[in-house]
Amino acid sequence: MRYILTILSFVLFFTACKPYQSTTMRPEQITYDSFRAQQKSYTSRDGVIKYIDKGEGPVIVLLHGVPTSGWLYRKMIDPLVDSGYRVIAPDMLGFGNSDSPEGYEIYSEEMHAQRLLELLDHLHIDSWTHVMHDAGGLWTWELLEQASDKVNHLVILNTIIYEEGFDPPIRFEPGFMARVAMWGYRNGITTNMMLKGLFKEGLTENNLNKTDIEGYKRPLKEGKTRAMYYFFTQTCNELPEYQPMIQKMDTPTTIIWGKNDTFLKLEPQQVAIQKDLGINDEDVHILEAKHFIQEEKPQEIVQMILAFIK
Repeated sequence: MRYILTILSFVLFFTACKPYQSTTMRPEQITYDSFRAQQKSYTSRDGVIKYIDKGEGPVIVLLHGVPTSGWLYRKMIDPLVDSGYRVIAPDMLGFGNSDSPEGYEIYSEEMHAQRLLELLDHLHIDSWTHVMHDAGGLWTWELLEQASDKVNHLVILNTIIYEEGFDPPIRFEPGFMARVAMWGYRNGITTNMMLKGLFKEGLTENNLNKTDIEGYKRPLKEGKTRAMYYFFTQTCNELPEYQPMIQKMDTPTTIIWGKNDTFLKLEPQQVAIQKDLGINDEDVHILEAKHFIQEEKPQEIVQMILAFIK
């Protein structure tokens, strides 16, 4: 009964959503097909990982979360490249245009981190500025446990850090009901409903048009839900503990956060985060935005990143 109530509440939550507000493509807007055409491929031991590798200069890695992909950063990539940086924006395994192989533990935080390190090693990148969002924070904490010397600057964008600020809209136990939910996303039955709800709750004003939404919807309809299944049934129920490692870090870090985020709240954990990471008040930037700040404030974020690493 508890699983049925979870599904019903999830459906009711997303049923109340407004339709996408804009259907007109902006003149400068990139399409998802053209974005994918720019991606390169790396064959990991678990499957092919697609990624953007653009520009020259010091490296900036842009890491997405759940259920997004490198597409989330499409408005930020060229401005960073134009400012003299080489930008790497991967679709992590199970997301976006990357493979979605069968398995469960291959989508653990540890395995995501290992594959990202392998990709960057393949690209002969020894150090970089690391930008992370949402569940990308967990993959980053795991990466830093494995190779803390690789990241020379850390940029936190509405990221999972401590339990106090973590309030995901849904949680599932592993099993039938979670598989049904993932099946609905893949087959288009609840795909639009889920995305409408996600962006209604995750944006101050949902101005995404059909071209914007295509980059989020197509991977789901292509079957990219196995990594989501792991996140919603494992990570959401048992958040990994990285605080001891975080307290030992000495990487220069800045926080850029949408203050009205209902999924990830900064206030309950801000004091602990700043203390544990040694972040000065001037390196904490609170934006008038919600969860998907890359959609709402891309230009501001780019300028804050550039100012921080320069």
